[in-house]
Amino acid sequence: MATKGRGSAAAMAATLCLFMLLAALHFEVASAAATTYTVGGSAGWTFNVSAWPTGKRFKAGDVLVFKYNPSIHNVVAVNKAGHSGCNTPRGSRVFSSGADRIKLVKGQNYFICNFVGHCQAGMKIAITAL
Repeated sequence: MATKGRGSAAAMAATLCLFMLLAALHFEVASAAATTYTVGGSAGWTFNVSAWPTGKRFKAGDVLVFKYNPSIHNVVAVNKAGHSGCNTPRGSRVFSSGADRIKLVKGQNYFICNFVGHCQAGMKIAITAL
């Protein structure tokens, strides 16, 4: 009977070690989880927001939340040329909910408002996600 008790104790210790290892791995995964950013901070997606990404470190999978009045703004995911020229290339994805959640892809991510004159007034951002 004493042998059976020792075996159970060893099994319990192995189970506890496995549990601790899994908990540590879960913590690592949670630490690497995506970050959610509200574009423009408390002001939201508005004019002169182009400098908002400065100083932030973005990762692929992070989520940008664009908050705005959809009757006067939108969000368009564009390429570099669309961002630079403030135009909407064919096939660009247009968002118009006023609370859009967009997941960043690795590399360059460009967004503009394509309402007349808005992009030219600084309603555009360029983000590099690592």
